[in-house]
Amino acid sequence: MARTLHKMSDASVKAEKQPGRHSDGGGLYLNVGPTGKKSWLFMWVPKGGKRREMGLGAYPTVKLAGARAKAAECRVAIEDGRDPIAEKAKQAEPTFGECVDLFISSIKSEWRNEKHQAQWKMTLSDAYCASLRPKLVSAISTEDVLSVLKPVWLGKNETASRLRGRIERVLEFAKVKGWRSGENPAAWRGNLRNLLPKRQKLQRGHQPAMRYQDVPKFVERLRASEALAARALEFVVLTVGRSGEVLGATWSEIDFDEKLWNVPKERMKAGLAHTVPLSTPAMKMLNTLHEHRTSEFVFPRTEDKPLSDMAMLMLLRRMKLKDITVHGFRSSFRDWCGDATTFPREVAEAALAHKVGDETERAYRRSDALEKRRKLMQAWADYVGSVKAGNVTQFRKKTANPQG
Repeated sequence: MARTLHKMSDASVKAEKQPGRHSDGGGLYLNVGPTGKKSWLFMWVPKGGKRREMGLGAYPTVKLAGARAKAAECRVAIEDGRDPIAEKAKQAEPTFGECVDLFISSIKSEWRNEKHQAQWKMTLSDAYCASLRPKLVSAISTEDVLSVLKPVWLGKNETASRLRGRIERVLEFAKVKGWRSGENPAAWRGNLRNLLPKRQKLQRGHQPAMRYQDVPKFVERLRASEALAARALEFVVLTVGRSGEVLGATWSEIDFDEKLWNVPKERMKAGLAHTVPLSTPAMKMLNTLHEHRTSEFVFPRTEDKPLSDMAMLMLLRRMKLKDITVHGFRSSFRDWCGDATTFPREVAEAALAHKVGDETERAYRRSDALEKRRKLMQAWADYVGSVKAGNVTQFRKKTANPQG
């Protein structure tokens, strides 16, 4: 590498017409092509290696001063034992939001279904991480992470725990990629454990639910929407099915003659087949959708894929219901059964496909109890279908005799 620096001037660079490479010293060259186009090159010979060259940009976009600055950075890198070309090829540091997308793309093959990917995207999106997403990953601090976690730490135990762990993994990924250094600000041990209050012990199975008194008004809003996600969510409410069961429903599972939805055991959480009696509004919806079907799925996203689980959750968010989950409508139904009706507990549990109780209770899952559950599901559909149903006492009189 030549030791003499700054051989050229702005005027000589501008005036140079001779094709070839013209040295400015220190490994920096002005390259003039056969057509007169000019660009900058940096050239050097590594110890024990062959000559290498690296482009520094076109002239006059990159002027002489800019080219000299880039060449100086290259010389420092070489002296430190680094490769300027490798460093140039290294990805520019992303924002946290960009890093989330890169990380999810790198690990999505680990997940068994699209639901996991959708959950990661939702928790790391603007729903919770709006303040983090525009920041460069190297700039994320413990205070930044705390500002995201504190609003949900005590009120949403499971969400907060998962959110913290996912932020930690994204920042670990950033460190491995060379975009961060030092301790992980989302780490629990030795860090956030000392800064966040102790959470209450998590109660498994509980998810934020709408008060059953508010469900009729909510269903009225749903029915005003023409979105397929609104139909799927209404079907969740009417059948009290789990979101995965509803979104995976196929037309072959629907018995239009008997007004039943037969969910195979492979798609049930407990691994037992489940039959859902379909109420009048549920059948009305299915008949309309069946007339316009384009897929084997009742709620399709494409011809061969069902609607994404995120579709219903995002619909709730657009309706400004940030603290309500799709799964929570099962709790709304169960509270209504206990507070506003005299339907036996085992009938309500059977409607939810809960694997609980003794042989007597489990018998309500069999066909001999189907009509009892049919009356329950129709009563629930009548309740949620009327915005005047908030008067629980009046409605209770109507359903006081579930056996009749």
